[in-house]
Amino acid sequence: MRKIFSILFICFFASVQGQELNCKVIVNYDKITNANNQIFKSLERSLNEFVNKTSWTEKTYKANEKINCTMFITLNSYDSNNFDASIQIQSSRPIYNSSFTTPLLNINDKDFSFQYIEFQNLFYSPNTYESNLISTIAYYSYIILGVDAESFELESGSSYFESAQQIVSLAAPSGGKGWSQTDKTQNRYYLAADLSSATFKPFREAMFQYHFNGLDSMNKDLKGSKEAILNSINTLVTLHEIRPNAYLTRIFFDAKTDEIVSIFSGGPSVSLDGLVDKLSRISPINSAKWLNIKQ
Repeated sequence: MRKIFSILFICFFASVQGQELNCKVIVNYDKITNANNQIFKSLERSLNEFVNKTSWTEKTYKANEKINCTMFITLNSYDSNNFDASIQIQSSRPIYNSSFTTPLLNINDKDFSFQYIEFQNLFYSPNTYESNLISTIAYYSYIILGVDAESFELESGSSYFESAQQIVSLAAPSGGKGWSQTDKTQNRYYLAADLSSATFKPFREAMFQYHFNGLDSMNKDLKGSKEAILNSINTLVTLHEIRPNAYLTRIFFDAKTDEIVSIFSGGPSVSLDGLVDKLSRISPINSAKWLNIKQ
């Protein structure tokens, strides 16, 4: 009897540890004044359970291995179970052998409209389009997983990006905003397509260089780590020369700008010749911040 109980406990524990994300979903409904707030609280509760209890992969994650992330949903309007909103996706990962974390993603998606009926079950099926709500949340879950993986091992996020593309393929016929290549050049369609494209491989190389060769080595070789981060920026310069103003370049700097300024504003000196000019060229929106880098 004890043996049976032990087997059941191990199976249960494994299933509990199977979820990959430690995600906080926040629903902000400050703009909505003509509805019962209970449905918004129910939506937030349901989404937290959906994201954190769904097994997005077949891998087993221990509690301390789960990816910390946030999905911040701002509701713009609500009428008869129809929601118009925006969603901001943020994720981070620990820096090896330190108590610090580093941001990986900071995406603000303003094309997020969906239907939700209070207490409805949210279930993700990889081969079926259920709703824009489920597809969008599942899509960004795979983007989070893929980008996190790429920061540890080059091209290890491929299967996650393929899952995101599959979601795009199933969701596009619904006509929802953000899924079509005809909407605009910076949306969910292009993000998944670019992450899987050989043309944009330099982005993935830069993510690996920056995090694994750079940040993760800071505890033993701070100067070498800063040089590795400089190499990652040079890799992004290469991408900029091929595809100026690429969406992935913007995504990189939306997460990394403040950290880059901090890294190159102190500690062991490395050659920063031309760094500010390079950064201002590939991320001009942050030009004022780049001027804070001490050369």
